[in-house]
Amino acid sequence: MIAAALALLAADALPGTPTAAEIMADAPEGAWVAPDPEDTLYVDVPSGRIVVVLVPEMAPRHVEQLRTLAREGYYEGLHFYRVIDGFVAQGGDESGEKDKGSAAQTLAAEFEVPMPAGLAFTPLGHADPYADESGFVAGQPAGRDPEGGTAWLAHCTGAFAFGRDEGRDTAATEFYVTLQPQRYLDRNLTVLGRVVLGMEHLQAMPRGALGTAGTIEDERRWTPIESVTVASDLPRKDRVPVEVMDTGSDTFRRLIEARAARADAFFYYRPDHVDLCQMPIPVRLTPAQDGE
Repeated sequence: MIAAALALLAADALPGTPTAAEIMADAPEGAWVAPDPEDTLYVDVPSGRIVVVLVPEMAPRHVEQLRTLAREGYYEGLHFYRVIDGFVAQGGDESGEKDKGSAAQTLAAEFEVPMPAGLAFTPLGHADPYADESGFVAGQPAGRDPEGGTAWLAHCTGAFAFGRDEGRDTAATEFYVTLQPQRYLDRNLTVLGRVVLGMEHLQAMPRGALGTAGTIEDERRWTPIESVTVASDLPRKDRVPVEVMDTGSDTFRRLIEARAARADAFFYYRPDHVDLCQMPIPVRLTPAQDGE
């Protein structure tokens, strides 16, 4: 009887409005895309692999720098040494003394760029305090200034970006991943991609103290970076068979609508709004291509 009474009190699903789960169940194969291996980065730590998808059109100099550093083994033997709870996990050379090889000593900022003609921008369709218009580009959350014609990748959870000093053109090798949304950093640092798999490894890293700006004082608690590899440098059989939903697809547009509508019976109050960083971009693993 208690269960029956609770059922009577339950919210009603919105008739005729599909839920996100229903849309995902009907998603066609054409709604999924495999990231270009040349734009996919593997960061290996003792607990597992972190998979990052880069968008060279949105930060070409930084992506090229990262590929160069990875291919020359710059990050091997370095660490995640600065981790702030609810903020970022930062990796690289804490001393700043390691030779950069053939990579650039510093990089000109790419906080925002002219909106690339070859990339589609899918509007979120909801107000955003950090951008005139927010939406998605190449499977990544982004903002844009329609009047100025510029766009940038947003600091949602998993944003992969280069750190810098106070000077805008001082980024070189240090990278960080946001552990939660940090939108106030948009257009202040260069975001060049996002983590699509492996956030659990970053979330589990030991934290530093606020008094040390998150730098972990005991070096024994730093998380080793075993390797940073461009996926195209590995045989296909050794790559992670990941696919990301095409944010330009009709399926993803329907997911945005469903996320805002909250048609599930669980919801009593439906705000008819979705925040950019609360709009998940689906990722899936496909069967491995053994022997290739």
